[in-house]
Amino acid sequence: MRESPFHRIGEAARRSGVPAASIRFYEKQGLLPEGARADNQYRLYDEADIHRLRFVRLCRAMDMSLDEVRTLLALDGAPGRDDHAACATLDEHLHHVRERLHELQVLEQELMALRGRCDGTGNACQVIEALHARADAEVDAAAPVPHAKRHV
Repeated sequence: MRESPFHRIGEAARRSGVPAASIRFYEKQGLLPEGARADNQYRLYDEADIHRLRFVRLCRAMDMSLDEVRTLLALDGAPGRDDHAACATLDEHLHHVRERLHELQVLEQELMALRGRCDGTGNACQVIEALHARADAEVDAAAPVPHAKRHV
């Protein structure tokens, strides 16, 4: 018996390493082109789709945003593309990673300082008391404490 060139979502998930729920999400986000459907309306995936899913998975594993992945996919499919245009997307991503590293270093220092308050003495937990004090200070402050930027 010959294997079909098309695979249902479960097999595509297994072959690509991308969970079925993520495959559906990527379809809705336009990262996977509209493809073939079986008579029962099940979506069918070919080897190109599975390769594309692996490509997306690898980009997401490098913490690239959906927009960055979308840009790389568009560049890949563009006729007469500039083979170095992907470098600009990568440079932007590197900038984001470096910003995030700095934010994480600041967070590490804050957590270490908070942990340093825990000396095991007294009736109240110093860590929780410090968090309550910080929460109260935010209400009193003119500007809230900045939050880390999420990269989706």
